[in-house]
Amino acid sequence: MKTLRYWICFCLLFFVIVTGIACSRKGNNDTIRVGYFPNITHAQAVIGLSNGTFAKYLGTGVKIKSTLFNAGPSIIEAVFSEDIDIAYVGPSPAINGYVRSGGKALKVISGVSSGGSLLIVRPDSNIKKAIDLSGKRIASPQLGNTQDIALREYIKTCGLKPKERGGTVNILPLRNPDILNLFMQKQIDGAWVPEPWASRLLKEAGGEIFLDERTLWDGGRFSSTLMIVGTNFFKKHPDWVKKWLKAHVEITRWINQYPEEAKTVIGDQIKAISGISLPKNIMDDAFSRLEITYDPIISSLFSYAEMAYNAGFLGERKPDLSGMVDLRLLNRILKERALPRVTKKEKKKNNVRLFGGSERDGKRRN
Repeated sequence: MKTLRYWICFCLLFFVIVTGIACSRKGNNDTIRVGYFPNITHAQAVIGLSNGTFAKYLGTGVKIKSTLFNAGPSIIEAVFSEDIDIAYVGPSPAINGYVRSGGKALKVISGVSSGGSLLIVRPDSNIKKAIDLSGKRIASPQLGNTQDIALREYIKTCGLKPKERGGTVNILPLRNPDILNLFMQKQIDGAWVPEPWASRLLKEAGGEIFLDERTLWDGGRFSSTLMIVGTNFFKKHPDWVKKWLKAHVEITRWINQYPEEAKTVIGDQIKAISGISLPKNIMDDAFSRLEITYDPIISSLFSYAEMAYNAGFLGERKPDLSGMVDLRLLNRILKERALPRVTKKEKKKNNVRLFGGSERDGKRRN
């Protein structure tokens, strides 16, 4: 009799566990999980999640679970573990994730923003030309992130090396808030940072522009943020991904049509999320150096991959990105709206002018 009671209890416990797992899976099956940064360069996510545009397109049957991140690599790890389905992330982490997974973990399905990356220096650091970076302490937001890769390639083309490779430029990967504080304390000489941190270094810390990264690219355009989707999620829920992309396109066009309203919404949301209040002059400056776009500017991705390879971040073989970008869904949406399609252009030779030419001298450009 006692054995029978134990057996009944075990069966009940097993039923509860299995039912719980099934319910959990069912819950996941009606939820889309999104990762992003509370940044200006992630404007579509910041606006669309706050004003309900994504929810409107997905409908009442789909829940949205959003998660804030501070760094691209952590988003990529979450995509690997399938804890995040769609993510807004910089080119370098996306490329690294694609290469590490052998091209299996993720796809780039849209652009988010272009530009908005600058090298800011202290006026008293005596950095007037590229060679003056020798012996200086220059910060980047994170080892191997998009700005860090660009900085390393830039000094390489100017005949310099980072200190850890036997060179004279001390590159310090730091969190953006720490970069601002150390810049104000004169503990670093400069920083290659994205917006709005570049504008904050200018306005709050008295820095000056040594280089706007747009001057290094043909046409002044390069990808600074991408939208990626987990490959398995893409296969399971192409309809959800299409609805999300539709909302993304609508928000992108709204931002470009009503920039003043967009800046207000983004500023309010960044303050609500992070507690940081960005004055209007900083928002205006930051937006003046950015382009909000659904074009991933594919040619720049090939160049970033080459930079990352040159810096030793992508292994011993040059990466093959031929399957990384899938624009079919985006172009279908654009066609439905009678909008110009995004073309998948191959990388041009010397697409990035920092590889040579007139920008090699590293003179300041304001």
